[in-house]
Amino acid sequence: MSDQNKGAWRQLWSTFFGKTWPMWVGGILLGAFNVFLFLIKSPWGGSGTYISWGQNLFRLIGILGMDHTTVLTRNLYGVLGTMTVFGAFLGAMLSKEFAIRVPPAGEMLKGFLGGCFMAIGCTVGKGCTIGGYLSGLPALSAGAIPLAIGFGIGSWLALHYLLWEMEKLPKMSSGKSVTWLAAKGKGGAWQPIVGVIIAAFLLIGGSLFFKGDRVFTWFAIMGLILGLISQRSRFCVTRSFREPFMTGDSEAPVAVLAALLVGLLGFTIIKYMGIGAMHPLGERGVALTWVNPNFWLNGLVGGTIFGIGMVIAGGCAVGTLWRMGEGQIKLWFAGLGFALLAPISSKWIAPAFLNILPEWMHMPVFLPDYFKYWGAVLILLVIMVLWYVFVKWNERTGKFSAL
Repeated sequence: MSDQNKGAWRQLWSTFFGKTWPMWVGGILLGAFNVFLFLIKSPWGGSGTYISWGQNLFRLIGILGMDHTTVLTRNLYGVLGTMTVFGAFLGAMLSKEFAIRVPPAGEMLKGFLGGCFMAIGCTVGKGCTIGGYLSGLPALSAGAIPLAIGFGIGSWLALHYLLWEMEKLPKMSSGKSVTWLAAKGKGGAWQPIVGVIIAAFLLIGGSLFFKGDRVFTWFAIMGLILGLISQRSRFCVTRSFREPFMTGDSEAPVAVLAALLVGLLGFTIIKYMGIGAMHPLGERGVALTWVNPNFWLNGLVGGTIFGIGMVIAGGCAVGTLWRMGEGQIKLWFAGLGFALLAPISSKWIAPAFLNILPEWMHMPVFLPDYFKYWGAVLILLVIMVLWYVFVKWNERTGKFSAL
């Protein structure tokens, strides 16, 4: 290969793995791949991964009556989320950013507790930041609105707790931290090599394992892609709710809005035309896909609990997955708390709460049933524009920012 060709390949590699991608690019790509997931079977979701992990763990050790749990490799969202972790791992290895980062004990405790909060929040609110919001809003589900408001309230509460903790309990997050396997200069050249080998193994092994099942094959591939994009762009829904009230930075809110806009366009076309994955209920079934029963009070309460958890943990459902992939141990503890409590909350805590509420407080509401498609899309666009104007104004003025 000539020096000129080698230079071109190095430049191409550097474009993808030499520097972090703009977060808005990640938002657009993730929104587009979310539409592809809908066309294949159903949209992107994050909490189902943790529920599957937890159920399979309890099934393995034979407790809590989960003997009839679907095996992880036969659960679409168990596969999707697990491969998202691997995709983020590949992104970190190929860009020489992987390292096992062990924080102080207090931070790991906060990660675990944050994961527990997210487990309760997503099961009570019938959705997380991905399935309930990033997919729920484009799905024209009214419940995504109180859920998102809850995320904002929870983020504000958790942020003020963390500021109080820094002042009153400074030792909570202090202590020794350790980093292993970090790439240092030319010594990190092994990471891209290992990344390429593992990528080939996953792609070949996955296609053979799911041979004959195109949906599972595609969900596995999509998981790798979603994880890699999330890691390379540092895409973070948690930051989109936290930063306006912390530093005022608008990068994450704008990136999430980009993902929502792409998803809204794609989902609306799919639902309006009744195209995509076959549904046993026909076009109506396609239209009601991802319209969750979380309008309104359970969405608001669940979103608030989830918002507290994601800020304390430092990552939402998918943010935890891709940070796990790049070696952040705090987020492994968050994932553990999420996985352990999500099946328990889904089986006992959330039903107990929902039984208290009258039905009209936790209903599935499909906006086009009340406002037609054009009206529903217009309402959501107005909400998104108002949020964009607010975060940009707040970035300039800092009126609602704590720092």
